Amino acid sequence: MTNHVRWTLNRFHSHINEESDLLPFAEQTIKSIHQFQQSHASYSRTPLEALPHLANHLGISELYVKDESYRFGLNAFKVMGGIYAIGNYIANHLSKDLSSLSFDELQSVTIREQLGELTFISATDGNHGRGVAWTARELGHRSIIYLPKGATQQRLEAIQNEGAEAYITEMNYDDTVRECARLAEENGWILVQDTGWEGYEEIPLWIMQGYATIAYEIALEQLQAPTHLILQAGVGSFAASIAATFLTMYPDNPPKIILVEPAAADCYFRSLTTHDGHIEHVTGDLATIMAGLSCGEPNTHAYKILKKAVSASFSCADSLAALGMRVLGNPLGDDKRVISGESGAIPMGLLYYLRTTEEGKDICEALSITNDARILFISTEGNTDATHYLDVVWKGYYSNLPSYSQIIK
Repeated sequence: MTNHVRWTLNRFHSHINEESDLLPFAEQTIKSIHQFQQSHASYSRTPLEALPHLANHLGISELYVKDESYRFGLNAFKVMGGIYAIGNYIANHLSKDLSSLSFDELQSVTIREQLGELTFISATDGNHGRGVAWTARELGHRSIIYLPKGATQQRLEAIQNEGAEAYITEMNYDDTVRECARLAEENGWILVQDTGWEGYEEIPLWIMQGYATIAYEIALEQLQAPTHLILQAGVGSFAASIAATFLTMYPDNPPKIILVEPAAADCYFRSLTTHDGHIEHVTGDLATIMAGLSCGEPNTHAYKILKKAVSASFSCADSLAALGMRVLGNPLGDDKRVISGESGAIPMGLLYYLRTTEEGKDICEALSITNDARILFISTEGNTDATHYLDVVWKGYYSNLPSYSQIIK
């Protein structure tokens, strides 16, 4: 253990065979959701980039990154959850099946007149709220978005530019979620949150299913199944949805799933190191450059999946996210350049650290990250805070890492 990374093998790891865990992520269900998302005129499949020169440099067989910075022009993946959750809410409100509707139909004057103006409210570190605001505006409805203490002006303005009323609070993310839930209850607004708790489970599950189509897009590329999948965890909804979909698609040869979090908000790492695997919350300001992962309380549904699906969990310093941003932004040979933000790049930073340090050598051995490994991760965002991106990549912010003496072959 160092001040750069803490990790644990997950002793609660087990085969997921309960139908209730994986049924919402069945291939036909996710395919249907994907068809609705595709019905928007701005939809396009985001690129899945092979990085063979970097893979060779790290002494592994293959390395792939799916670049979500191209998603609907919003620079992040989160809209995939919002577009389905809001669409499905409206379809249910109309007593219709969303599979029979297109995005164009939901935008029609007839449906708008039936619904009137709805108000959607959400808490966000930036990307989720922007996706909710964009979807609400596209469908002719109102959105109110609250950001936690420490959110940047650039992220606030990006949400306001999508037509939302948006404000930065003096609370951390989890308390901001609670405030939004209170306001929704008081005013009859619709809470669109990707974290769930007892009594608030339906919309978070829809959001997770919307995220799962990212894994479905990867499957359409017809890759050989990866041996390892590195997934970011905030509240865990993204990681659980991708993990569940991969377990559904590759039941006979599932990848090892590695979970990564910022050290300041590592609620999954802490939960998986308890004696019985009970959920642990992280409190305080949750200050990290990985704003999209600055969450101290797991989504209970997501935790149920990840507690069984994850092989190992990592709690990482901000310096590893910064490292990943620099590695992806400065490719080797003719590898594609990937502009990845702080939350998007942490899997790359962790992998590079593990393959280039003495500490990482033993961890790689424990996780079978060898020269035969085929590793996949998802860059969940681009430079959503462009100024900070340049501070990291150009000016070397958060570069307090050891020098690398060797590549682990």
